[in-house]
Amino acid sequence: MTTEHTQQAEHALTPSSYIQHHLGFNAHAVGDTSFWTLHVDTLAMSVILGLVVMGFVWWIARGATAGVPNKRQAFVELVFGFIDDQVKNIFHGDRHSFIAPTALTVFLWVFAMNAMDFLPIDVFAKITHALGFEHWRAVPTSDINTTFALALAVWLLMIFFSIKAKGLGGWIHELFCAPFGSNPLVWPANFLFNLIEYISKPLSHSLRLFGNMYAGEIIFLLLGMWAATGLAGTVFGAILGVGWSIFHILIVALQAFIFMMLTVVYLAMAHESH
Repeated sequence: MTTEHTQQAEHALTPSSYIQHHLGFNAHAVGDTSFWTLHVDTLAMSVILGLVVMGFVWWIARGATAGVPNKRQAFVELVFGFIDDQVKNIFHGDRHSFIAPTALTVFLWVFAMNAMDFLPIDVFAKITHALGFEHWRAVPTSDINTTFALALAVWLLMIFFSIKAKGLGGWIHELFCAPFGSNPLVWPANFLFNLIEYISKPLSHSLRLFGNMYAGEIIFLLLGMWAATGLAGTVFGAILGVGWSIFHILIVALQAFIFMMLTVVYLAMAHESH
């Protein structure tokens, strides 16, 4: 009996090990070195959610009618109209060719990835364990690799459209001659100023989304641990869990909206020709 209790104690999860277990990635090293590591769970969840979201929009658009729309079509049209209005207030040009569709894609995709935070952590973990996965993170945006990859893609688009609008020579000229003037003495200061701006944009763009979603995941884990401490913990944990879930709905939507708005702002700034 004592041996059995000892074995149970050895296998019991401590608070730190519980959190570390749920925050572990399904990571696989690429090649013979561990420098490049592929997070299979993050990649798989991102692709699946992207296909689901875009497939849903395609399904609604395929069945759209010019008459009285059904509830699904009305909801999608409401989202389309809302995002188009936001883009119209920021970007003054042909927004329908690229900017508005990009903003819609970013908002819906990020929102879907954020919303995975509402899945019951322990229930989802049991399902993934049954499928043979020791670690599987359900929220792609709680992985810094996801948010930085999205921000880096926007950053590359920003540089591309800036060169397209100003020309390669104009873009290089702006790097060295703005904002303090074209005097050669201030070229280093101009370049340093623009370099800091170019570096800070993808960092702030990615870290804001990652920080909020990672913190939300930690809070859900802490509430789950509290609920396992006894009857009082279960009651208070459930009450606080419901309250945090309701509040987290706002965070999930707001962070997707902020990420989308920053994307539009950066691309609109890139289109401006000086």
